[in-house]
Amino acid sequence: MTSDAVRKRNPEALRERLLQAAAAIAVEQGIQAVTIQAVAQAAGVTKGGLFHHFASKDDLIQAVIAHQLSAFDEIIDTALLTDSDRGCFTRAYVAAIFALSEATAPVSITLMAEQGAGQQWGDWISARLEQHRLTDAGSDLTVVRLAADGVWLWDLWNGKPLELVGAERLALFNHLIDATRRETSR
Repeated sequence: MTSDAVRKRNPEALRERLLQAAAAIAVEQGIQAVTIQAVAQAAGVTKGGLFHHFASKDDLIQAVIAHQLSAFDEIIDTALLTDSDRGCFTRAYVAAIFALSEATAPVSITLMAEQGAGQQWGDWISARLEQHRLTDAGSDLTVVRLAADGVWLWDLWNGKPLELVGAERLALFNHLIDATRRETSR
């Protein structure tokens, strides 16, 4: 079966390849290197094949950012399956930040510097906080989320995970998780 036949039968797989190619180029060469030609070539398709999925470079980059947020959502939603107590979203958020920092920091770091990413992130976090307002309201939980954001921002600004390794990083993670379980006045 030719690759053309495979592409026609599985457009989602092609879209995924295009997103992965764009993310890889952004990490390896910088966001400015993400061009229609470069992504199409890396994914093994024509520019027309790319344009079938994305109308422009900006659409492609926004889709890569949305794809990253979707992966972040999956980590959070999986954690929420087994936790519905006070602070459940914050615990899932902290776990996702630490997983993101360790596994996909280069992609998220590169993409969050892109214009428009902040707006997508802001919309996402606002929606999630509204969704979990009954379990995750309170300044104590806000402080924990902001501390986790600090870990992620350190990774973002320095281009590498926070220089806490092994036991130190685990201790910080556990401290933040423990802080979500403390009962305080709301």
